[in-house]
Amino acid sequence: MNIVRILSAAAAAVTFAATTNAFAQSFPVRPITIVVPYAVGGTTDIVARLATNQVANGLGQPFVVDNKVGGGGLIGWGAVARAAPDGYTLLTTEMSFTIAPGLLPKMPFDAQKGFTHIITAASAPHVLVVNPGLPVKTVQDFIGLAKAKPGTMNYGSGGNGTNTHLGGELFKSAAGIDLTHIPYKGAGAVLTDLMAGQVQALVTSLPTALPHIKSGKLRALVVTSEARSPLLPDVPSAKEASLPRFVMDFWVGFAAPAGTPQPVIDKLNQAFSSALNSEDGKRRLAEQGLTPVLNTPAQASLLAASEMKRWAAVVKSANIKSE
Repeated sequence: MNIVRILSAAAAAVTFAATTNAFAQSFPVRPITIVVPYAVGGTTDIVARLATNQVANGLGQPFVVDNKVGGGGLIGWGAVARAAPDGYTLLTTEMSFTIAPGLLPKMPFDAQKGFTHIITAASAPHVLVVNPGLPVKTVQDFIGLAKAKPGTMNYGSGGNGTNTHLGGELFKSAAGIDLTHIPYKGAGAVLTDLMAGQVQALVTSLPTALPHIKSGKLRALVVTSEARSPLLPDVPSAKEASLPRFVMDFWVGFAAPAGTPQPVIDKLNQAFSSALNSEDGKRRLAEQGLTPVLNTPAQASLLAASEMKRWAAVVKSANIKSE
């Protein structure tokens, strides 16, 4: 009887593998939906649309970008966690996705076990920017001013627990200064007030800040990377500025619901890699201040797990609470 059961299980496994491989070979046979948990026009949305336009040509099926906004990302994340694991509903992941588990311990899904990571598509450093009217020219000037007037300097963020909030806290810790956090309801609002002089500083992704830096409406003091950005060759890196703990990347990746067949994940990984590693793909990313990463699914999973651990520690150290 045991031999019969073993043979039956082996036959079932072979049948399942054959069926899965056949499904992957024919995949996709209909449009694929990419859920972006944020509004149209942000860096995550831009990367999603850029990448999917490129990938659609390679896979022969259109991609539909669905901006499911709300709950700081929870609505979009939850929608994909509950979707069928068939490769037809995907999610854009980024820094806030990895911040959430440390900030919201009672999420309605498991951020680590509820998704299978496909690829980290691209990354860019963050940048510390200030209003040009502030009497500082360098990051050392800013730190000196903050130390001379403890508690009187502030920085804005796009909301409690966002990448702009944790970036500000990381800068405070790395520089050993005291800054007051001013949360806004979205990155657009804090940028407007920063340019108007209502807040003094902001740590945000380079693609978000770059147009305002180039127009002279914001002054860049440091980029959060080990080397200078070719887009801001006159701005020192965090390593150059003796702020090695302030190295942090803004990155965008793609994930699927847990249980999506590995051959489908691999096929999607290859499609994203091929599209974004093309000359056109690299050029379009560079125009947004982004560099292709294009790692394997296993590497993308390790990155997400590492980021979750890092930001949970920052959230705990800064005693950040969810709103």
